[in-house]
Amino acid sequence: MSGRPAESGEPRESTEPTRSVTSSELLSVVASRELAGRRTVFAGIGLPTLAAELARLTIAPDIEVVYESGVCGAHPSHLPETIADAVLITGAEAVVSMPTLFGSVLQGGHIDVGFLGAAQIDRWGSLNTSVIGDWDRPSVRLPGSGGAVEVMANAREVFVVMRRHTPRSFAAELDFCTTPGPERALADGIRPLGVGVTRVVTELGVLAREGVGDELRLVAVHPGVTVEQVRAATGWELEVAGTVATTDPPTPAELLLLRDDVDPGRVYLR
Repeated sequence: MSGRPAESGEPRESTEPTRSVTSSELLSVVASRELAGRRTVFAGIGLPTLAAELARLTIAPDIEVVYESGVCGAHPSHLPETIADAVLITGAEAVVSMPTLFGSVLQGGHIDVGFLGAAQIDRWGSLNTSVIGDWDRPSVRLPGSGGAVEVMANAREVFVVMRRHTPRSFAAELDFCTTPGPERALADGIRPLGVGVTRVVTELGVLAREGVGDELRLVAVHPGVTVEQVRAATGWELEVAGTVATTDPPTPAELLLLRDDVDPGRVYLR
């Protein structure tokens, strides 16, 4: 993200032309394409940030990226390492207080897509970012919710990107529910503004659902991945769309942007 590619003259060549596509690059590119036609995205740190910034340089040049720290319309010179990174402030369209962000921007229904990560997800799109294992003696303790609960409840829809697709991460039952989807919220008498998770991009493919009451189903696999592989890697009996697409691999142009413009310092690319 050190700058937009030149629009004239000789095309640039990637600094790593022969490097194979990594899982992080595949996830970032496929996730960025999902943002076509969206106007405002509340981006979590990590792969969601990569996807949002790549989308801004490709299929969604007018997208407004919002961060939990209160930064709206961020235009950082390089990738932030945290939501409090000062690089987010420079060039931003606005910086508001967190009460204003959550009380007016989110609860006011001004976010098209909340873009989150998670350690676990269930078939309804509820998320776990708290603990893996027993609450009192977990095998892994995670950062917790942050603003994800508010994002889930108030963004029009939520996209999730997950590095691992295993029966443990796509769980029939979450070890802990940090961020309830609309189904859990409605069961407790709370009516959220949005429809919850509608897209999940994983290392194996793309899962989707229409909204409240629908289970996630497999709609696309990455090149070389079979439907049977995805179902075997999912902790519940995964529904499969009538026609399962194969995602287009990252193009040389997308990889060039991702490696040389979005994350040349390898903050999140692995």
